[in-house]
Amino acid sequence: MEKREEYLERYMRNTHRLGRAASLATLAMLLGAPFLIGTVLGAGPDLGAAARGFLSAGLVWTVSSVVEFLVYTPMLGAGGSYLAFITGNLINMKIPCAINAKDMVGAKSGTRENEIISTLSIATSSLVTIAVLAAGVALLTPLRPVLQSEVLAPAFANVVPALFGAMGYRYYRQNIRLAAVPLIIMSLLFILMPGLTGSTSMMIIPSGAIAIALAWMEYRKHQKEGRA
Repeated sequence: MEKREEYLERYMRNTHRLGRAASLATLAMLLGAPFLIGTVLGAGPDLGAAARGFLSAGLVWTVSSVVEFLVYTPMLGAGGSYLAFITGNLINMKIPCAINAKDMVGAKSGTRENEIISTLSIATSSLVTIAVLAAGVALLTPLRPVLQSEVLAPAFANVVPALFGAMGYRYYRQNIRLAAVPLIIMSLLFILMPGLTGSTSMMIIPSGAIAIALAWMEYRKHQKEGRA
C-alpha cells in the first residue's frame, strides 16, 4: 500500500512538472508565432490596436477561462486538465470523452482512478482528433465536390446544433426539471435579446448560477422531507 501511494505521489509530481512545462511552451509558441512571422515578413502587428482588441474581447474570455478552469479541473484531474487545456476543444470533445470513460469504469471525480482514466481518455481523444484532421486535410481536395454539394448543404449547416443537442440531452436527462428551467430562461432571453448571442461565454455564469440555486433548493427540500 505504501509503495502504491509513493508511486502515485511520484506520478502526480511528474504530471505537474511536465504539465507546467508543456503549458508554458505552448503559451510561448502561441504568443511568439505571430511576432516571429511578422518579423520574418516585415509586417509586425500594431501593438496598440492589438491591446485595444484584447480589452474589448479579452475581458469576456478571461471570465470564461476562469469559470472553465474552476468547473472542469475537478472533473478532469491534473493530467487530464493539462492535456485538455493545451489541445483545446473541451466542451464538444474532451469533456464528453472523459465523462464517458469515467462512467464506463465507475470512477468518481477527485479519486486517483478518475485521474488516470481521465488522462488516458483525453490523450486518446487528442490522438484521434489529430488523425481525423490529418485525414481530412489530405482528402479535402478530392472530396470538395461532395462537400460542396447542394444536396448535403442543409446537413452541414445543422452539424453543430445536432452535435450540441445530442451531447446536451445526455446531461438533461439526468434531471429534466433542473435542466429545463435554465434552458427555457436562456432560450427566451436570447430570443427577446438577440444581441446576447455574441456573449454566450458570459451567459454561462447566470445560467450556471440558476442551475446551482435550483439544485440547492431541491437539496434543501429533500433534507426537510427526510427529517419529517
